[in-house]
Amino acid sequence: MSCTPDGRLSGRIARLFVYPIKSCAGVEVQQSLLTDTGLDLDRAWMVVGADGVFLTQRSLPRMALIRPQLRGDDMVLRAPGMLALHVAQGAVEAEAPATVTVWQDRVPAWDMGAVAAQWFSDFLGQPCRLVRFDPDHRRLSDMDWTGGVQAPNQFADAFPLLVASEASLDELNARLQAAGHRAVGIERFRPNVVLAGLAAHDEDRVDWLRIDAADGAIALQPVKPCARCPIPDIDPMTAESTPAVGDTLRGYRQDPRLGGAISFGMNAIVREGAGRTLRVGQPVAADLDFG
Repeated sequence: MSCTPDGRLSGRIARLFVYPIKSCAGVEVQQSLLTDTGLDLDRAWMVVGADGVFLTQRSLPRMALIRPQLRGDDMVLRAPGMLALHVAQGAVEAEAPATVTVWQDRVPAWDMGAVAAQWFSDFLGQPCRLVRFDPDHRRLSDMDWTGGVQAPNQFADAFPLLVASEASLDELNARLQAAGHRAVGIERFRPNVVLAGLAAHDEDRVDWLRIDAADGAIALQPVKPCARCPIPDIDPMTAESTPAVGDTLRGYRQDPRLGGAISFGMNAIVREGAGRTLRVGQPVAADLDFG
């Protein structure tokens, strides 16, 4: 990031991604409504097994090939060899209440019905249901990391937003290519907000991100490094997994804040600006955290 006259770092929003269905492909957008649970419709749906427990690319890499599109009041899902599936966006369109498990949390949800269940079961090769988060429920982020702030999220792993930077990806790709591997895209890391103008991994070191949106101020607070599981090793275009990304990160991104787990990107919470709009190109100012 460059430095402003008042000593703040400055950059801009380079890309925005919404992931309507947990662990399925993301949707790149030019703008998105910010809510207290993150970007609008982010992780609003989730695929569960017959036991109601969430499913992800960790065990089912083919989920990466399920590509949502948001069109009006519908979400259209496409996957190789499958007819398109239309899913209503509103929770009121769901068919029955359900109780599902995401990590250690048992949460109320809405089942999206037999047609959606069959579509996912056919593509993933095991009994599945598609559920929507119950918007009347508050699932809170870990307050040990938020400093006691109540930060709700939907079906995200733990926090409302994931922030990463172009420079962090550039550093990884330089290391991958030096070792004879192909460069990878930021999509492997499933960020919501991608920042330009930072030095590599500056997002680890900022206290607040402040955006002057056209409809008012927005403040995001990075609170926890994002520990990386094997999902970044999965090519989102083919669902094939190779260990190059994880192995390379392990060589320089073991994070003492996470007991030595590898990290890439920062989980963030919404401190100000729910109801306002994030847009690609918006300037971002940040204060470094010297704590």
